Amino acid sequence: MLTRPPAVAGVFYPDDPVELGELIDRLLGDNAQRGQAPRALVVPHAGLVYSGPVAARAYSLLRPWVSSFDRVLLLGPNHRVPLASMAVPSAGSFACPLGEMALDTETIADWVERGLLEYNDEPHRLEHCLEVQLPFLLRLKSDWKLIPVVVGQVATDRVAALVREALRNERTLVLVSSDLSHYHSYDTARRIDSVTSQRIERMEPTLTPELACGCHALNGLLDAAGRQGLHIDRLDLRNSGDTAGPRDRVVGYGAYAIH
Repeated sequence: MLTRPPAVAGVFYPDDPVELGELIDRLLGDNAQRGQAPRALVVPHAGLVYSGPVAARAYSLLRPWVSSFDRVLLLGPNHRVPLASMAVPSAGSFACPLGEMALDTETIADWVERGLLEYNDEPHRLEHCLEVQLPFLLRLKSDWKLIPVVVGQVATDRVAALVREALRNERTLVLVSSDLSHYHSYDTARRIDSVTSQRIERMEPTLTPELACGCHALNGLLDAAGRQGLHIDRLDLRNSGDTAGPRDRVVGYGAYAIH
């Protein structure tokens, strides 16, 4: 089977493997977080200079527990093409400068057969929201089995059904990739993101695209986790004005862990 090559290496993150590995190690070391083993994580997906410190809070929490997982269901929104379904690629692996992650093609085929997912390569071809998670995941563990899903404009119950399926296997980590508000002033973004974070922390699956670009995936996770009696912790809440960007048009980032 084919390998899906990197689409944003050298743009969203360094394309040199040594430089990238050093960056990930530094982000994890500078943003340490400790706690109990997560069942699911929510992380942002901008260029690593902007959102990397926030994402690293979630990945550093995962680090002591990474051997507990074999597989990751990675969900994120469609930025490049219209989509009204949940799309998986036909590739056998995803590549990034730190290596390749093999896809769990057997499980993917089963879930497609059961109508949970559909094959569609085009939403994955240039999509960055899943790809920017690979350097963190590969730095923590080289032998993940990956189920990468681009989530389009899909009803919450459909996404929740997929998440519940993944959570049935204790060795599957669910990872949702989403930024929060986009392109407001610094103070406005902080107000909006505070409201959004309160909804997330109450596990209310009522987010809209204006609050979180990955709202459809995130709503499905919140619905499924809430119905299973899990709880959520906020690990970080910042925006690009706090990390590396100007403060006139910022993007919000949050990191959360579900236990």
